[in-house]
Amino acid sequence: MIRNEIIWITGASSGIGRALAKQLAQQDNKVIASGRNREALADLALESDNIFPLICDLVKDNKDSIQQSLGELTGHLDRIVLSAGDCQYLDIDQNDWSCIDHVMAINFHGSVRAIQAALPLLEKSDNGHIVGVSSMASLAPFTQAEAYGASKAALSYFLSALRIDLKAKNIDVTDIMPGFIDTPLTQKNDFSMPFLLSPNEASRRIIKAIEKRSFTGIFPKRLYWLFKFIAFIPKTWVKINSPKEKASTSEGAN
Repeated sequence: MIRNEIIWITGASSGIGRALAKQLAQQDNKVIASGRNREALADLALESDNIFPLICDLVKDNKDSIQQSLGELTGHLDRIVLSAGDCQYLDIDQNDWSCIDHVMAINFHGSVRAIQAALPLLEKSDNGHIVGVSSMASLAPFTQAEAYGASKAALSYFLSALRIDLKAKNIDVTDIMPGFIDTPLTQKNDFSMPFLLSPNEASRRIIKAIEKRSFTGIFPKRLYWLFKFIAFIPKTWVKINSPKEKASTSEGAN
């Protein structure tokens, strides 16, 4: 069991991050719960004396200001859990593709900025640990998911390479790849989400993975094997998931 550690959780105002903060605080860890929603974090902190809110914007705040805010709360970190994220879908027929910049800024660049800010504090721990929450979405292409899938694939690769470079510093890196979790993000989806898990169940599985300091934590396995199967039938998968062609203007005219 993870106990008596100092853990920074990003994206703690809702979803997986909030569930993780509550469960890890219950295990007598000091949890620094960060996010942009001041009211949500204040409510979260009321649930445990072990939760300390940190208001920060991983997209707009620079690394030094984040690091300073962390330093005011703690002298070192044992773990950082990167659960901040967003999802927006791309409509290729629209001129505005800025959703790609937005999602990459939060899901990838924000996570990198958090790691950079946390690294000096992790080095002060006897055995630091970086945990990134990516996604199984990077294993199979989905319509309009270019921004989200690419951001999570980028994060996964970054964590894998970082694991090698941090080995000499005795800092472990774990890539968590969940399937569909019932969060405010997924509640906006209008498509079927097989093997949907609650945030509390996802949190329990993530904690098990980071207790083992695994390279990866992938769940649910049934969805993982489905995606692995899809990899063997890429042409069929594209055909099944491609949106129907829109009728031309002339065909649609009366």
